[in-house]
Amino acid sequence: MTQTLPATPPASAPRLTESRKAALAAAVTVLLWSSAFVAIRDVGHTLSAAPLALIRLAVATVALTAIVLATRGRRVVPVPLSRRTHALIAACGVLWLAGYTVALNAGEQHVDAGTAALLVNVAPLLIAFGAGFFLGEGFPRALIAGSLVALGGVAVISLGSTGDRDGLGVALCLLAAVLYTAGALIQKVVLRVTDGLTTTWLACVVGTAVLLPWTPQLVSELADASLGAVLSAVYLGLFPTAIGFTTWAYALKRMDAGRLSANTYVVPTVSVLMSWALLSEVPTVFGLVGGAISLVGVAISRRRRRA
Repeated sequence: MTQTLPATPPASAPRLTESRKAALAAAVTVLLWSSAFVAIRDVGHTLSAAPLALIRLAVATVALTAIVLATRGRRVVPVPLSRRTHALIAACGVLWLAGYTVALNAGEQHVDAGTAALLVNVAPLLIAFGAGFFLGEGFPRALIAGSLVALGGVAVISLGSTGDRDGLGVALCLLAAVLYTAGALIQKVVLRVTDGLTTTWLACVVGTAVLLPWTPQLVSELADASLGAVLSAVYLGLFPTAIGFTTWAYALKRMDAGRLSANTYVVPTVSVLMSWALLSEVPTVFGLVGGAISLVGVAISRRRRRA
């Protein structure tokens, strides 16, 4: 009698662990935030700093509100939030989504893109130190060393820029870096009690409300704007802001703030490559070498200490 062997169960697809999901979310954020610099070039000379920030956050708010209502119904906030948490979310909206965006938009009108990238990318290093001091994440040697190497790569990229800069622009970009740092650290605290979508949505609502006084100026400038500029502004709201900040928050809830922020050193490198592909802006030798150095720095920062 022939013995029938049990059928071999089909191999199941590898499951995405929480760490892999967080890494994927971080990659999406880097890609979308990199594209923002390319899109801003189409609209930066059409819309002023605050009006551009207003339309960007308003579009993000509408998109996220639609997502929240469609997925959650009447219970838009799944977990009741304390007054302290609401205050922290409001601070994140004011400091990061509104303040940082306006400061960066204004700063890039006074300095070249390379200088802006160098100054703003001080923020990940500040976040690493801030997370060590205030969030108890410590000061991993690999993270600090990798961040310094990556920042050095951004400095090399900036050597290939036009060199247009003034004191006001430098100050605005440094202010943007400080606001970015404060917003990220505050958000990390908020994410201990709520989810990324809720945090990003409410912060966008607050940021939009803060910028509403610039509505008349926005309407006036939109009347003279080209269709391409308007579409670029809408893109900034939908993708780098609504999606990009939500995926950032998702990753931040599951990763240390210092390690996640170090990944953003890749943003200038990806922006250089996107400008090459989409705008036919051939990168300089400084851009290519600096990008390679930044990638090495990020790789170093992600090394974990062996037990």
